Amino acid sequence: MTNSAVVLADTAAYAAAVEEASRAAAAYYATGESTLDDDAYDRLVRGIAAYEQEHPEEMLDASPTGKVAGGAATGDVPHTVPMLSLDNVFSAEQFVTWTASLERRIGRPVTAWSVEPKLDGLAVAARYRAGRLEQLITRGDGTAGEDVSHAIGTVVGLPEQLAEPVTIEMRGEILMTTEQFEQANAVRTEHGGAPFANPRNGAAGTLRAKDRGYTVEMTFFAYGALPLPDSGELTDRLAGLPHSEVLSYVARLGVHTAADTDVAPRTVATVEEVQSRVEEIAALRASLPFGIDGIVIKADLAADQREAGSGTRAPRWAIAYKLPAVEKVTRLLAVEWNVGRTGIIAPRAVLEPVEIDGSTVGYATLHNPADITRRDLRLGDRVMVYKAGDIIPRIEAPVAHLRTGDEKPIDFPEACPQCGSEIDTSEQRWRCVRGRDCRLVASISYAAGRDQLDIEGLGATRVVQLVDAGLVADFADLFTLDREQLLGLERMGETSTDNLLAAIATARTQPLSRVFCALGVRGTGRSMSRRIARYFADMDRIRAADAEELQRVDGIGKEKAAGVVAELVELAPLIEKLVAAGVNMTEPGATPPPEPGEESTEAAAVGGDGEGDGLPLEGMTVVVTGAMTGALEKLSRNEMNELIERAGGKSSSSVSKRTSLLVAGEKAGSKRTKAEDLGVRIAAPDEFAELVAVFLPSEV
Repeated sequence: MTNSAVVLADTAAYAAAVEEASRAAAAYYATGESTLDDDAYDRLVRGIAAYEQEHPEEMLDASPTGKVAGGAATGDVPHTVPMLSLDNVFSAEQFVTWTASLERRIGRPVTAWSVEPKLDGLAVAARYRAGRLEQLITRGDGTAGEDVSHAIGTVVGLPEQLAEPVTIEMRGEILMTTEQFEQANAVRTEHGGAPFANPRNGAAGTLRAKDRGYTVEMTFFAYGALPLPDSGELTDRLAGLPHSEVLSYVARLGVHTAADTDVAPRTVATVEEVQSRVEEIAALRASLPFGIDGIVIKADLAADQREAGSGTRAPRWAIAYKLPAVEKVTRLLAVEWNVGRTGIIAPRAVLEPVEIDGSTVGYATLHNPADITRRDLRLGDRVMVYKAGDIIPRIEAPVAHLRTGDEKPIDFPEACPQCGSEIDTSEQRWRCVRGRDCRLVASISYAAGRDQLDIEGLGATRVVQLVDAGLVADFADLFTLDREQLLGLERMGETSTDNLLAAIATARTQPLSRVFCALGVRGTGRSMSRRIARYFADMDRIRAADAEELQRVDGIGKEKAAGVVAELVELAPLIEKLVAAGVNMTEPGATPPPEPGEESTEAAAVGGDGEGDGLPLEGMTVVVTGAMTGALEKLSRNEMNELIERAGGKSSSSVSKRTSLLVAGEKAGSKRTKAEDLGVRIAAPDEFAELVAVFLPSEV
C-alpha cells in the first residue's frame, strides 16, 4: 500500500500546488464536487509537505498541511473540543515507524489498540441534551462548524431520543450506503437534478440542502463521544474509559456504530495483530454496503491518549492507514454494445485508461440503456469510476461540474449489434428478438460448461463446427448426435468422437440443478439453480409453479419470480426436446414441496432426502474457504456447494453468527479469523470429507 507524492520542482510549482489543493478542498468539503479524486489530492498534499520540509521558509499560509481536513468549509458554531482530522500512513513500514514514535512519546509500549474502518463520509458532531437530539454540526475548520440541524430526521442511526436522558456529543461520519446512493440518484434525477458523482458527493450535497422538494436518507456511524460542559455526572462516567468502552456505551444509548458490520471495531494487543486486522478489513472492502478508504488505528487506553496529546491538526495517538484508491476520475471515450448468450444487449464503457486498486482499468459496466439515460452520461465526460477487489469496474456518475460543453450524446443501437435483428426494448435490459439464437455458440458453450452439464471435449471451437454443420440448433440437439455425424467433422477421430459421446451420455444423467443452470434462465445462476431444483425436486413442478410459489425459494423476489415464469414459457420447446432425449429432470435426494393443504415440513423446505433426519449437515450453514486438499482437492467451489446441499446443508460465501461450520483449507485467511472470533466450528478438508463421505462423487 503505497502512495507516491507529486514532485514539485520550484517555488512556482509549489504555489500552484497549494492553490490547486485549496480549491479542491474547498469544493470537496462544501459540496463534495472536488476537481481531484481522493488519490490525486493525497499525492498533491504529500508533494506539498515534502517541498515544505525542504524549504520551510517558503511555506504559505494557505497550505493544507497544517490545517484540519475540512477547514475550507467553516461555520459559526464553536466546537467545545477541537474536531481534529487524522494523519495518514500508507504502508506497514510507515505504520511501524508511527507506532514507535508514539511509544517513545509516552515512554512505554501501547498494550491496547483499537482498529476500526475509516468511513468515507463527512465528519459531524451530534449534540444531545437530556437525551434529545438538538443540533448537528459539521467539522468545519476544527474549531467551528456549520449548523446542519435541518437534516435531523433524515439520518439513519442517529435517533432523536437516546435510551438515557444524558447530555452528550456524538462524533461520527454521515455517509450514504450503496443502496441509499442509488435511491438518492434516482430521486434526484426524477426531480431534474444531475446525479451525484459518488456516495460521498451525495452525502455532502444532501447534508447541506435545506429547501429541496424531496428527501433522501443517509446513515450515521459514531466513532466517539464526549461530554458537553453541562453533562453533569456523565463527565465523570466517561473520564478514563478506554475508547472501545466509550463506543460500547454509545451503542447502548441507541446510536449506530460499526459494531454490527463485517468490519466492526476490534481491540488488539500488538502491532502484528493490528496489521492482521488491517489486512482483513482491506479484504472485506469490496463486499461492504458502504465506502471505506482506510483503517483507523487508535491507542485504546485513555491514559495513553492523554499523555500522547494532540497537535494543531491531528491527535498523536491515532492514525489513518489509507488503502489504495478504488475510485478515480477519468474520461468516457466510447460505448460498446455487446450481445450476451441469452440475447441481452449490454453497454460497456470504453475509458481513458486509469490505474485503480493496483490494476489498469480501460472498461467499465454501464448496466443498461436506462441507466445511461438516468445518469445523463455523455461521450467525453469526466466520470467517477469505482473498482474494488475483483469486482468489475463501474461508472458511478459523470462529474458534471467538469463539463466543457464539447461532450456528445451516446448513440443507442437501432438494431441488434450481433445479427442486425430487431431489439426488444420493452424492459430496462434490451434484448435481441432472436434471444439465445442470436448467440447460439455462446449459449451452447455455456450449457456444456463445467458448472452446468460438464461435457468435456466440447469447447467453443467444436461447438462452432457443430453449428456450422447444421447438427445442432440448441444444446438439446447434443443428445441426438451419433458417431457417424461426429466422425464426419474435421479433426474428429475415433477416440475423440467416442470420448465426446461418453461425456454427452454422462451429461444426460446430471442432476436437475445442473440442467436448469444450463438453460441460462435470466436472474438465476449456479446457487439459485440448486435452490430451485432442491425445492421443487423435478422439472414438471418447476414449470407448473406460478410466481407466488417461486417466491418461496430463498432469494427469489417478486420481480425475479415473474421473470423466471415468463422465461420458462419461452424455453418450453427446448425443455421438451431435453425430456425427449432422455435427459434427467429430477434432483437426487430432494423432496418435493407439499401439495396445498398438506402439512409443511422442514425437509420439504430445504429439500431433504426423504429419510428423516439422517443428513449429516441437516440445518447447518456451511462456508468453504482456502485451498482444499485430499478427497476434496479436485472439486470446484460449485461442486463443493453441491456437496454441502446434498448432505442437507446450506452453502454460504460469508462467515456470520448464523454460520454453523467453516471448512478451512490452506491459506484460509480472514474468514478463519472471523470464525474463530465468533466461536464457529472449524473443520479441516479431511475431517469434512469424512463427515460427508457418503455424498462424495464416485470419481473422487
